[in-house]
Amino acid sequence: MTAILVLHGPNLNLLGKREPGVYGTTTLAELDAAISVHAASRGVRVECRQSNHEGALIDAIQGAAGQGFAAIVINPGALTHYSYALRDALTAVALPAVEVHLSNVHGREPFRHRSVTAGACRGQIAGFGVHSYTLGLDAALACLARG
Repeated sequence: MTAILVLHGPNLNLLGKREPGVYGTTTLAELDAAISVHAASRGVRVECRQSNHEGALIDAIQGAAGQGFAAIVINPGALTHYSYALRDALTAVALPAVEVHLSNVHGREPFRHRSVTAGACRGQIAGFGVHSYTLGLDAALACLARG
């Protein structure tokens, strides 16, 4: 069975409480459950992890292939805009990655318009709330189907 690693970056543990006008009222646990249901409907296994620590996310990316994951769906949070280390980790592994964001980062503050991590991913999906993740999962599966 295909396995996909879903990574949530800094502050995503506060979903449902943090700026609900921007990020919605869905909690991280509810988001992970929705991702799991969607993955099951596609015959895919997912594992969702969240960390506020850049190094922990890098370790997860570097270890993903060895743990049997075929692709990565990642919301790097604020690390999107400045983490060259995260970008390097995504580039270093031979797994397709899809960057996702709950909000439309391109319609927000100017500093959010630039992603240093997106270039290391097959693509970016932003602005669809919880559906950004399910669309990201489907995009990762499409990448795997194309090879």
